[in-house]
Amino acid sequence: MANDKPGAIKRCWTALRKPSAKYSLLALLVVGFFSGIFFWGAFNTGMEATNKLEFCIGCHEMRDTVYQEYKETIHYSNRTGVRAICSDCHVPKDWTHKMIRKIQASKEVWGKLTGFVDTPAKFEAHRMELATHEWARMKAAGSRECLNCHNFDAMSPELQKQTPYKKHMKAKAEGKTCIDCHKGIAHHLPKEYEEPDDE
Repeated sequence: MANDKPGAIKRCWTALRKPSAKYSLLALLVVGFFSGIFFWGAFNTGMEATNKLEFCIGCHEMRDTVYQEYKETIHYSNRTGVRAICSDCHVPKDWTHKMIRKIQASKEVWGKLTGFVDTPAKFEAHRMELATHEWARMKAAGSRECLNCHNFDAMSPELQKQTPYKKHMKAKAEGKTCIDCHKGIAHHLPKEYEEPDDE
C-alpha cells in the first residue's frame, strides 16, 4: 500500500499534464486560478468604488437634492469629526446583504436613464415614495446600517441628555429600531409625511 502512493501521485501528475484538446489540464487550472483572482479583485474594486461619496453624488439628482440636505446634518459635520457618508447608511457592510442592496440599486440606474427624478420638481413629487421605500428597507433590516455606529447598550446615561436617553431605553425595551423614530435625520421629510401619534 505504501508503494502505491508514489504511483498514485505519478498518475495524478500525468493526468494533470495530459493535453485536453490543445492545453494540459494543469495549464487550464493555473490560468483559471489566476483569472479567478483577477476577476474577484476587479469585482471587489468596482463594488468599493460604488460605495464612495463621489460616486453617490456623481449625478445631479443626488448632488443637488439629498446631498445638500445631508450637508446640513450632524452626520456631515459634528464635534468629533466623524462623518457618515451615503454608503454608511444605505449599503450593508456584510457581503451577502451588500450584494442584495447593489442588485436593488440597479433600479436606480434605470431611473437615471429614464429621467424618473431628473429635476427638483420631479424629485419632490416622488420624495414620499422614495423615502417610504427606504424606510421600509431599513425597518426590515432592523436599522442594521445605523447600528454599525450606534448601539443602545453603548449609550451613556451620564453623557446623553436624560430625555433622549429615556426614549432610547424605552425604544430598546419595545424592540424598536432607529428608523422608527429617526426619519428625516439626514434628509428633509416629505411634505406629505405625518408624524405618528406615539412618537
